[in-house]
Amino acid sequence: MPGMGETVHVDLGARSYDVRIGTGLIERAGQAIAPLLKRPRVAVLTDETVGALHLDALRAGLGDVAMTALALPAGEATKGWDQFSRAVDWLLAEKVERRDVVIAFGGGVIGDLAGFAAAVLRRGVRFVQIPTSLLAQVDSSVGGKTGINSTHGKNLIGAFHQPALVLADIGVLGTLTPRDFLSGYGEVVKYGLLGDAAFFDWLEGNGPALAAGDLALRQYAVRRSVEMKARIVERDETEEGDRALLNLGHTFCHALETATGYSGRLLHGEGVAIGCALAFELSQRMGLCSQEEPSRVRAHLKAMGMKADLADIPGDLPDADGLLALMAQDKKVVDGKLRFILARGIGEAFVASDVPGDVVKPVLEAALRAR
Repeated sequence: MPGMGETVHVDLGARSYDVRIGTGLIERAGQAIAPLLKRPRVAVLTDETVGALHLDALRAGLGDVAMTALALPAGEATKGWDQFSRAVDWLLAEKVERRDVVIAFGGGVIGDLAGFAAAVLRRGVRFVQIPTSLLAQVDSSVGGKTGINSTHGKNLIGAFHQPALVLADIGVLGTLTPRDFLSGYGEVVKYGLLGDAAFFDWLEGNGPALAAGDLALRQYAVRRSVEMKARIVERDETEEGDRALLNLGHTFCHALETATGYSGRLLHGEGVAIGCALAFELSQRMGLCSQEEPSRVRAHLKAMGMKADLADIPGDLPDADGLLALMAQDKKVVDGKLRFILARGIGEAFVASDVPGDVVKPVLEAALRAR
């Protein structure tokens, strides 16, 4: 139940850690983090929006642990070289040592950037994830992927660096805008689509109440998502095999994010939702799943008030060839071949490493014509 909290353990040998999920975790952050500290101080990287809303609560929750903090601009544009360099320089100026702990306090942008900063600072310092968005709680805070974007594409510069602890406080989700919450929900839906049809069934029945603020439903959705990701990461920490399943929808998504300039036109989770719908459409056109499956995916996204098609993205987009060219820059390309996560049905995703561009192009052309 909310308030009591639950723990999902990520078993990676010497790099193992717990993901704690519940309410009031920020208020008790000092109690959770103190066992990791060699000296009672932490350096916090956050963004200006989260800092204004929650930094005082974190400072109070840390108790006797001294805190210094840097708030970076909010938004995906922060996840680049300029703000990354600023963060690393600040951590060095604050004399953060290898035995210290950096806290990533924010959504996926801050978690990825702060984790990468911790990975390269003095050749690696420990860090704690305190994700404040639904997207970060269910996805980017778990698994150790850290990094920044390049002009060539998303997340092309980074490192695997596992956190020492993740504190997912369900209570802070109440401060998200409806759009930001639903963006995170795009990643929640992805877990059902890739490997748990019963979870997708549950989301179809409980999604509206979950979005409306039911804490028990939110906690269950976060825990189930984290469980699924943890088990996959345990099998394949550095994405040599099964972990690629977590990229369902992302090959389309990353191309769309690059095409829209990582701007407010398209949030990451919105791109994931559209990408999942396109991946199921591609699967159906390739004869892998029935026609009802992509229709069911889109129906649920639309019932939740989410973006489900290219037509839902405002402004101009490249043509099909342009989008395919952006996909060719994706880090999931292997030997120059596009790699997609396809599905034989809801909950039955698999990795396809050699999908021909001439099979993908008609899917994109049809989606663009509907704009």
